[in-house]
Amino acid sequence: QVQLVESGGGLVQAGGSLRLSCTASGSIFSINAMNWYRRAPGKQRVLVAAITSGGNTNYADSVKGRFTISRDNAKNTVYLQMNSLKPEDTAVYYCAVDTVGLGPDYWGQGTQVTVSS
Repeated sequence: QVQLVESGGGLVQAGGSLRLSCTASGSIFSINAMNWYRRAPGKQRVLVAAITSGGNTNYADSVKGRFTISRDNAKNTVYLQMNSLKPEDTAVYYCAVDTVGLGPDYWGQGTQVTVSS
C-alpha cells in the first residue's frame, strides 16, 4: 500500500505560479513512475506530467514549456512547478503513482488549483 498526500493548491491570478507537492509513504520501494493528473470542471481526468524512477519526463502538450515535474527520491516526493498559469489550468490536480508497471494504481485525494483571469 502507498499513501499519497498532496499540497500546494490554491487561488492564483493568470500569469502566476504555484508549486504542488505530493509525498508518498508506505510501500515506497515499489514506486516506479510518479504522475500528476487533473480534472477540470465537466471534463475527464487527464495526464498532465509524468516522471519515471530514472528521471525521464513526459508532459501534456497544453502544459509544455510552462510546467515542470521533478522528484526527490530521498524525500519520496514529486513536485509540479506551474508557471504562466492560465484560467484553463483550473482543475483538481491529483498525484498518482505506478507500482507494477501497468499505470497509476494509487491516487492522492486531489488539490484544487484555481486560476482567475
